[in-house]
Amino acid sequence: MPRPCLLFHGFTGGPFEVEPLADYLAARGQHCEVPNLPWNGTDLAGLKASKWQDWVESAEMHAQRMTKQHGSFDLVGFSMGGLLAAYLAVRYPVRRLVLLNTAVIYVSPSRLLEVIREGWRQQDQDYLKKARTTPLRATWQFTCLVRQLKPELAKVAVPTFIGQGERDQVIHPLSAKYIYSKVSGERELYWYPKSKHLICHSEDAPDLFRQIEVFLEKE
Repeated sequence: MPRPCLLFHGFTGGPFEVEPLADYLAARGQHCEVPNLPWNGTDLAGLKASKWQDWVESAEMHAQRMTKQHGSFDLVGFSMGGLLAAYLAVRYPVRRLVLLNTAVIYVSPSRLLEVIREGWRQQDQDYLKKARTTPLRATWQFTCLVRQLKPELAKVAVPTFIGQGERDQVIHPLSAKYIYSKVSGERELYWYPKSKHLICHSEDAPDLFRQIEVFLEKE
């Protein structure tokens, strides 16, 4: 029977952020589920009305369903989804945990300024539009969630894969070192020099996917 895997996207993102990885694993026999979570970027009104506790409750609902249907399962979390995945790994029968560009430490002001300048040079209007349209209240709830769930990392004892893009313009690369120092179980840390925030869509994605495949195949 194929091993089940649950994948979480990031704040104001969507399933597309992790679907390339899900497709790769599914092609190799793994049963993957990629839900569209309530912190996605398509329903701004809903995002504005929700609280960080609602996001935790939704994540738990999916973990409960996976547990009921499959027993243990693998869990992948991208960006903010990584923090929620770590929280679930402490409370549910997660077999192996994958954290990609997980939101723990934000970009520094100087790094953010560099990113904005780069965005203007490259006419990256999608990035600028997203920054303008994300509800301020939702951004505050995001920071509250990070503050509340960050201590959960020290409780993670399951085998953990930590992947971090070195050119991530949203999450500071020091986040990966912090996570590696906090989780208590078997852990592996990998750096991806060509990757920005959307690591599953980067030039490094083929290497990333192969390394995750090897990690998940371990008993």
